[in-house]
Amino acid sequence: MAISIRLTRGGRKKKPFYRIVAANAESPRDGKFLEILGTYDPLKDPAEIRIDKSKLDKWLDRGAKPSDTVRSLMSKSVATQ
Repeated sequence: MAISIRLTRGGRKKKPFYRIVAANAESPRDGKFLEILGTYDPLKDPAEIRIDKSKLDKWLDRGAKPSDTVRSLMSKSVATQ
């Protein structure tokens, strides 16, 4: 079972809000997930990124692979702290 760290979309039409989750790579985008790792709100200025580092490190140690977008958000999150 391959685990990926990716975004799930929430919010309403034209008002996106995303959760960063660890999920089975075969599950649908907004389907079942294993754990919520953080949030991403692109509508705030600047965009708000919150990631729980301990949970993220736990899943990365287990072999989870972040999506390209999450990898970008991770680097932006580290740069702002």
